[in-house]
This record gives sequence, C-alpha cells and structure tokens, in this order.
Amino acid sequence: MKLSVLLPVFLFLCIDSRGSGMSHPKPACRYPPSQWCRSLEIAIECKVQKQCMEVNATRPKQDVPPVSVTLYYESLCPACRVFITQQLFPTWTMLQDIMSVTLVPYGNAKEIPSGNSPFTCQHGEPECRGNIIEACIIHLTRHSALHIIYCMESAANVLSAAQSCLQLYAPSVSWSSVDSCVTNGLGDRLMHANAAMTRALKPPHTHVPWVTFNGEYTEENEDMAMSSLFHLICQLYKGVKPPACNGARVRLDRSFC
Repeated sequence: MKLSVLLPVFLFLCIDSRGSGMSHPKPACRYPPSQWCRSLEIAIECKVQKQCMEVNATRPKQDVPPVSVTLYYESLCPACRVFITQQLFPTWTMLQDIMSVTLVPYGNAKEIPSGNSPFTCQHGEPECRGNIIEACIIHLTRHSALHIIYCMESAANVLSAAQSCLQLYAPSVSWSSVDSCVTNGLGDRLMHANAAMTRALKPPHTHVPWVTFNGEYTEENEDMAMSSLFHLICQLYKGVKPPACNGARVRLDRSFC
C-alpha cells in the first residue's frame, strides 16, 4: 500500500532565547517536539500554538508540488539502513516543506503461493517480520511513520527497537494494534500491496535501496541520491529554493543489497 509520509517540521532546535527575546516553551504533553505543530489540538495541549503559528507563517508557499520520493527497501538490508539513516531522514528533516516520502518495505522479497509463510526474504525470516512490522507501522501511524522507521533502522537491533520507537513517536498507537496487524492478515495484505508496487516498477528494480523521484527512476538520479540526496532534492524542486539549499554539498558512500 502506497502511503505518503508528510511529516511536520522539527522545531526549536536552534532558538537562541537570549538574542530573540523568546523563551523556550516547556510543554507538559505526551508528544515529542517533532510533532508539536502537527495539529492545532497538539499545539494547544503542548502550549506552543503561538510558536507554531509563527513557524507556519515563515514556511515557503507551496505553489509547486513537493518532490515525491518513493523508497523501495528491506528492513534488514545494511545498505537500506544506511540510506534511511544517513540520507533520507536527515534530508527530510531539513527539506520536508519541499519533499514527500513514501516508504515501501519489501525489496527483494518473494511471494510464495503456498507454505507456512507467504513471503521469503533476502535476509531470512527476521527480515520478513521486520518488513511486515514496518508496513503495519506505516499504515497505522501515518504522520509519525518516518520518525519511527528511522528510529528502528538506526538501532542496533531493528526488531527489538520497534515497540520503544513506536511509543516514543506515536504514543497514541498501541503496540497491540501493530501486533494485531502483523498476525490477523492485514499485514499480509499490506505486504501483498507492496509486492505489487515493487513488481510494477519500470524499469524493474535490480537492488535495494531503489528510489524513484516523482514516480520515475533514472541511474543518474540514483547515483546522486546515494551520495547526496539533499542536493538532488534541492535540484529537482521547481519552486523557490529554501535557505537550506544554499549550503555546501556533502557526498556519502553508496552501497546496495
């Protein structure tokens, strides 16, 4: 199932209260700072509605559509984990006003018509479980999904981190609902949808991570995405570039599964 992840901006990371006259908000609420401006209700509960209004007022107007990034990946693929943690999430953190992200956990898995498990995965049964857990989390948490997936993929053990990452970034979603999704058939249906999306890729994927931009794949974009996704998003965006795009280009190593 294709689920776009459009998430709110990180707030108050670099506010200097001495120079601006603003004081740091000290909300007593159950949401992390990354979600304070996700909705008016959350902003009121966390007592940051004034700050959220100021942030929204300074965002660039979306006269042109954001760059659509779709990542086809596997939960335990080392190269996918590096891409998510070192390229995708940091880039989205800085450029989420001009990009949208869709996560498709499946990758090089295979559907099996019969057998105890309907899927086999490149990195074994734990990866199949990781894929289905992440598919369920994406389905259930929507706006918080990228935070949770990043939290899991950056942990020493992806599967063991799932519950605590969910509690941290989506406290209103119970782990039992994720577990139910994994075991009651919904997870298998989500994985089947991800399999169909992956098989429909043109050209067909040959490795993961496999990334499309605005629905299209090119080797040129892949080369740049693997080494400097941030620069590529700035380049592809057709509207007024945000100030962050004026920074120096940084390249990272590329790898695949």
